[in-house]
Amino acid sequence: MTIDTKSGNGRTKGRGVVLAAMRGLGVALVSLPGAVLCFTLSLVSMALIPIGIGLVTTPYVLQGVRAFANWRRDLAAKWGGVRIPQAYRPLPKDANPWSRTFGMLRDPATWRDLRWLPVDMTAGFLTALLPAALWLFPLEGFALAAGLWRILDGADGYWYGFVRVHDQTSAFGAAALALVVLFFAHFLTFRLLDVHHRLTQAVLGSNQRELAERVRVLTETRRDAVDTSAAELRRIERDLHDGAQARLVAVGMDLGTIEALLDKDPAKAKELIAQARRSSVEALSELRELVRGIHPPVLAERGLGDAVRALALRLPVATEVNVDLPGRAEAPVESAAYFAVSEVLTNAVKHSGADRIWVDLHHTDGHLRVTVTDDGKGGAVIEAGSGLAGVERRLGTFDGVLAVGSPAGGPTMVTMEIPCALS
Repeated sequence: MTIDTKSGNGRTKGRGVVLAAMRGLGVALVSLPGAVLCFTLSLVSMALIPIGIGLVTTPYVLQGVRAFANWRRDLAAKWGGVRIPQAYRPLPKDANPWSRTFGMLRDPATWRDLRWLPVDMTAGFLTALLPAALWLFPLEGFALAAGLWRILDGADGYWYGFVRVHDQTSAFGAAALALVVLFFAHFLTFRLLDVHHRLTQAVLGSNQRELAERVRVLTETRRDAVDTSAAELRRIERDLHDGAQARLVAVGMDLGTIEALLDKDPAKAKELIAQARRSSVEALSELRELVRGIHPPVLAERGLGDAVRALALRLPVATEVNVDLPGRAEAPVESAAYFAVSEVLTNAVKHSGADRIWVDLHHTDGHLRVTVTDDGKGGAVIEAGSGLAGVERRLGTFDGVLAVGSPAGGPTMVTMEIPCALS
């Protein structure tokens, strides 16, 4: 029973090795023309972009390249246990040809695919074909030993590897070499296919170190966002308790006093009514300011551009706002951008000594970009505990970035960028 089991396992392993070699052969025979075709069509289509034809054809060609690359990812996972995650950026379903073409060309994953194609048609082809070659090459040696050498023998004999076959004895030497190659094929097939899949992963896969660093940064910014949200809730609670709530309690007490004085001292009651009215107006004003600090109504109703314009109108410094936004971002992105701009403008008014401020909002390359420039004294820096550090944390929550250029003597330019799509 033991001998039979081992023999069965050996046969199973042998069939598995041969199957792996045939899979490599299949990949090599299909991938070489596929990679050549995808690479050629990509180059031709992108070359035709300046005359307009490529704007129509490039998205379809690149979609085909992605499908070909994804097929190879599936094979690497299924046959080699090597997982190569996809990292393509999503594209709007209603994007026009221009946006779709350049949206795909700006995606780093697209260029990884295009870099992989030449590698796949050369080194990838060889590493996929070699396991099958190691199994097919010995068949020729055995055929020579069986008498094929008589047909192939010429004036100088027939070379099988480094063995010159010119008689039956040398033909047996070719068979011996075939056995050696077959021995190595049995042990090298899986390793060579693993090299092929690892090569595909190295070129086609994204940078794992870069992804790990990105995850670390996003984790920190999410934690900062949670802390900021908790602090914001405490601030709202404190403002309500110390402001509007206290005034409304005072109004209630005044109304109770008025009720007691209406018959005894109408003049005093009238005075208290006026006081209660003033308190109610102040409480309403504080509530409106609090609501504006949480989410300005104009931001929800009119969008980021008009909200920033309204913000600029309340500043004591002349402010010019230029907006070029063909649509609206998602509400959380708009809110983050609005409060970031608000903080930067507040800093400019308080610390820069500027006479004029310029604000520019536009959307390009899939990013919302806001630039705030003032003609003040400069010297602004991002340091712990500063308003700009808070802006950087707020933007980091959405994978955004903050850049500050503020030489001594000015001017100061603060640029904020958040990746997003506009509706």
